[in-house]
Amino acid sequence: MSPDDLRDWLHLLSCVSRGAARRLLARHGSPASVVRAGRAGWGALVSAEEANQLANPPAAVEQRVRRTEAWLAGGERRSILVIGDDDYPLPLLHIADPPLMLYLDGRRELLGQRCVAVVGSRRPSPQGDENARHFAAGLGQAGFCVVSGLAQGIDGAAHEAALHTPGCTIAVLGTGPDKVFPLEHADLSRHIARRGLLVSEYFVGTPPLAPNFPQRNRIIAGLSEGCLVVEAAMKSGSLITARQASEAGREVFAIPGPIHSPQSKGCHHLLKQGACLVQELDDLLNELPVGGLPRTAPLGLEADGGPAPSRRAVGSPPAPEPPEAPDQEHPLLRAIGPDTVSLEQLSQRSGWGQDELNATLLDLELEGHIVRLPGALFQRRRRA
Repeated sequence: MSPDDLRDWLHLLSCVSRGAARRLLARHGSPASVVRAGRAGWGALVSAEEANQLANPPAAVEQRVRRTEAWLAGGERRSILVIGDDDYPLPLLHIADPPLMLYLDGRRELLGQRCVAVVGSRRPSPQGDENARHFAAGLGQAGFCVVSGLAQGIDGAAHEAALHTPGCTIAVLGTGPDKVFPLEHADLSRHIARRGLLVSEYFVGTPPLAPNFPQRNRIIAGLSEGCLVVEAAMKSGSLITARQASEAGREVFAIPGPIHSPQSKGCHHLLKQGACLVQELDDLLNELPVGGLPRTAPLGLEADGGPAPSRRAVGSPPAPEPPEAPDQEHPLLRAIGPDTVSLEQLSQRSGWGQDELNATLLDLELEGHIVRLPGALFQRRRRA
């Protein structure tokens, strides 16, 4: 990427949301063309505030350019991948909100390898830690790249076990590419940068912020052919990753545990909803698609382009019903109403663009207001 291209990308992504950036790129083709288009070219694709930011970029843009150039200069295997690049991972294009820019540190070619996500509790039991290492090492020896989130517990164990296998490992960060969280994984992060790959969609310098970690889980799920949940409580980010994997047409796997253990309840919930029960490595390998992910139709859609069969996604709670007091609700909750609606229907009802909807819907989902079903269908969550 040339310095001018880098500046244009950071200009665009610093000033507008991902959804607005995607709309602008769809119309104008490149960040440089977007910047040159001016207000007349931006039109209704951005808000008035975003248009002002594009026209008069804040000082943070120049600061980000300098930080990014310094970060790139700090390692020969550091690079930036943008949507549209020849080696942009095709599986990521099939998720609802593909990242527009990724910062890479390590072996970029691992993005083209067959991948399996291994995720789970930050406070695993000794057996959970052992299981994570056993299955991650087995997957790596079988040639699969193990993808996880560099978190404490299961994530770290999976990275460590896969790091020296033929498949190796990818860590998807919830921080900027120059930050490590948790700090206890500073050494592990350096080892992954040398032998595997660190991936982040967040600007250089971005600290650990709580909303970014659930957001990055869609990349873990999107890169992978399947998602193995080793241990998870019911309120766990691992269940978000499993649900996102299911929506994208990936297989979800779960390891059962003691019935009274809180760390097993999330896995048992997934198993009740159709996840594959895993007791040995072959349970995983035999269920992964032969030859890799299907490429002939968008994941989550039938071959004719229609929505996938209407079943509850693995990891989703029971079907909801609408809450009361609609006059005080978020406008998208009012637009959903009592129905099960598609993204297209919701766009028509609300007047919002589909890309902008995805980001807001994820916020509402994480706040517990809605549930997402296969085929980009949405429902209100029942209030207690």
